[in-house]
Amino acid sequence: MEITQVQAKAAQIRQNIEKVIVGKGDVIEKVLTALLSQGHVLLEDVPGTGKTMLAKSLARSVNVSFKRIQFTPDLLPSDLIGINYFNQKSGEFEFRQGALFTNILLADEINRATPRTQSSLLESMEEKQITVDGVTYPLQRPFFVIATQNPVETGGTFPLPEAQLDRFLMQLSLGYTDKEGSLAILDRFVKGAPDQEIEPVCTEEELLEMQQAVKTVYVHPDIAAYTVDIVEKTRGREDVSLGVSPRGNLSLVKAAQALAAVRGRTFVSPQDVKDLVIPVLGHRMILSSGLRNRSTQIEGILNGILASVPAPTEDWKTET
Repeated sequence: MEITQVQAKAAQIRQNIEKVIVGKGDVIEKVLTALLSQGHVLLEDVPGTGKTMLAKSLARSVNVSFKRIQFTPDLLPSDLIGINYFNQKSGEFEFRQGALFTNILLADEINRATPRTQSSLLESMEEKQITVDGVTYPLQRPFFVIATQNPVETGGTFPLPEAQLDRFLMQLSLGYTDKEGSLAILDRFVKGAPDQEIEPVCTEEELLEMQQAVKTVYVHPDIAAYTVDIVEKTRGREDVSLGVSPRGNLSLVKAAQALAAVRGRTFVSPQDVKDLVIPVLGHRMILSSGLRNRSTQIEGILNGILASVPAPTEDWKTET
């Protein structure tokens, strides 16, 4: 699939989602970027901003399997990965698949499940497989996790550990809409249910082809060095106790390739990198004060780093 075809198909998916989600084109673009770069997304926002609706609209726009699971303290790892049970009729043990056996998984309020259950997602998100009783089962491809969490009601929740946060390519926030957007939401949903009217505009085969196509987007050595300079600036600071890892650097480059393709380019530009620094790197940093990216301090630090690191100005469109 050509990059122009990737852009056209991504535009169709975005327009489909925008029939339901109002005024959040930037967030939708980044969610599509994560999907095409085979990453996962953590949506952290207050209730009622459209997190679940965004996930459902994406799933309806792409003709793949979709499951939603509500994370609660009594949710078990077996509910996610599956379990071997004894079938009395056959007299043998059989494997019953869990919720992870799908293409798009909505993990709603992920921080309400226990650490044991949260950790059962680690292998599936990174290696696209799960292991039960020593037997490894590959997951369907594409496999995309959209997890949500509410930063306000923290009572009875279990904050995601750093190892779990690092599995998410991006952390995003929808936020409130403006007055015009709020009126548009009222108009659409009072008259009907637009999320139920969405028809698929992309097949599973097309999505897999798009994911392969974004890997061909060219990354000039100067752009690669630019991302390394940004990442290195997050380390060794007095106000940051944990900077971004090499995996975070790789995630930034892969996401930039996908974003460039979504925007119709066969090469990564410095602006692609800049637009992704906060959503890709922010949740991978821990401040010395113990605060995470929910604090505006992280955004301020990353914006300061972007201002201090010179962006490439050479011709980064072609190979050297």
